[in-house]
Amino acid sequence: MSYQVLARKWRPQTFSDLIGQEPIVTALRNALQEGRIAQAYLFSGIRGVGKTTAARLLAKSLNCEKGPTPEPCNECTPCVEITRGADLDVQEVDAATYSKVEQVRELTESLKYGSARDRYKVVVIDEIHRLSRQAFDALLKIVEEPPKHLVFIFATTEIEMVPATILSRCQEFHFRRVPADVVSQHLARMATAEEIEASETALRLIARAGEGSVRDAVALLDQLATFGGGSVSDEEAVRLLGGLDLELFRELLEGISEGRPEAVRKAVERVEDEGWDPRNVYAQFLAYCRDALHLAMGGSPEKADLPAEEARELAELSRRVGYENLLRLSQQLLISEQTVRYADAGALAVEIAWLRAAELPKVTRIEALLAGGAPAMPDEGRGDTGRGDTGRGDTDRDGKVRRDEAPAQRPASKASAPPEGSSDPPPPEPPGDLRSSPERENREREQPEEPEQPPGTVEAFLELLARRKTALAARFERHHVSFADGKLHLQAPADDLDRLQRPANRSALEEIARETWGETTSIHFVPGEPEPNSPGEDTRNKEDDESVTDNETVQTVLDLFGGTVEAVEKHERPSRDETG
Repeated sequence: MSYQVLARKWRPQTFSDLIGQEPIVTALRNALQEGRIAQAYLFSGIRGVGKTTAARLLAKSLNCEKGPTPEPCNECTPCVEITRGADLDVQEVDAATYSKVEQVRELTESLKYGSARDRYKVVVIDEIHRLSRQAFDALLKIVEEPPKHLVFIFATTEIEMVPATILSRCQEFHFRRVPADVVSQHLARMATAEEIEASETALRLIARAGEGSVRDAVALLDQLATFGGGSVSDEEAVRLLGGLDLELFRELLEGISEGRPEAVRKAVERVEDEGWDPRNVYAQFLAYCRDALHLAMGGSPEKADLPAEEARELAELSRRVGYENLLRLSQQLLISEQTVRYADAGALAVEIAWLRAAELPKVTRIEALLAGGAPAMPDEGRGDTGRGDTGRGDTDRDGKVRRDEAPAQRPASKASAPPEGSSDPPPPEPPGDLRSSPERENREREQPEEPEQPPGTVEAFLELLARRKTALAARFERHHVSFADGKLHLQAPADDLDRLQRPANRSALEEIARETWGETTSIHFVPGEPEPNSPGEDTRNKEDDESVTDNETVQTVLDLFGGTVEAVEKHERPSRDETG
């Protein structure tokens, strides 16, 4: 008998053999056991996870001589013929070559007749998303109201392309990617039965390369066993599965973690010299960093999908780099992954992404600065500022602050002035607060600071009021304030009392009074005439000033910016005749 590939030889023949899809197997078994058979099923998922296999198993369970049964016997005539693909009542249609509306109409006409022998006539349409729009419309009626003997099973890898009118008439089952551990165990059982020598590390590499597809993983095992003459070594698995030189990845990871751009340059040159696909290299390096992250979290090197020696070296490197740095690096690489994947200049995109990652040692998390942590000073004699120190700079896109060296400030001197006779204008002086002079420094040094008022006094109350409510405090120049027996007495003219007793003003005064004298403090407003103005006092716009500050918007602005009203100018609104 001619050789049969492992993917066909080990195709599941019972629901128990279908790995990684336990929820779906349970649902189908229960439906068969209870007789709850739907008129149409839709199986979706990536390639090689068991969609078509499950469809054949369901057809065998429906038509088995012992059925409908949760497990086909694989011994009766219907089971044997369905396995061989020779059963007349079970039709498998490939929608990629059966997509025209005329073909679908012919199919639906033939399905109206009863089955030739079996209990059910089962139609399996693979890759149903390849049907045309008109072909889908031709299926609608018979899928919604099929004969009692007819069951549809649809399979697709792109469920989003299936019309909602079809989806609503089917029971949907989504086949997930099979975990790498489950695939690895399945490959181990297969290798033992087929007498293939393969280490646990090699099987994990193969399962990981399958990316959740059991069929792809089995095909890779078959290929590697053929290449190695019945054995699969770790080195051959790494090399033949498209793996690159792991030493390159280790040196690149070490260089990026230390902030050395030259390591990135050497790695990119190696990729170009070897003719490797830069996008594939980037994806594999991202997976390598993921292994390093797991090892830094305390994972065992034996569980890494790497040869034993490489796993131990990566574990040691991961401990030196640290978990937080590896997490930050992995996030940065993942952010740039889409750019690298779709860039026309792949090598350039990879180089820029790695160079950007190499800048991570020069940034620090912004949370550290917000917490009040002082940035570390750069070491003398070093070209860079080392790892983890910060200066002033811009916020990076992933929540960190990038250091920018502050330019050295040169003191003003005669040497910086233009030579005599030169026509060049002198350099402009820095404006305002940036300009400094000895006279100003001496003046600021000699100016005495105002002492803070002792707590629990009227002066402390007025000082706190001036800081909180500048506009309101300006009115107290005409008020008499006193405190006795836990009561704050405010004597003010009658027109001012109304303003002071407004809810916003009264609330502010009570809050400041309680902060000054305690929670039991109360305020009493006493009407009284204002004190006469001193000689020479300008009363020109007093009433206007007060009327302006009565406006809540103006008072809010004054409180916000700590301002006062210096003067109020009145402007007459021009008449209609003047404006034309």
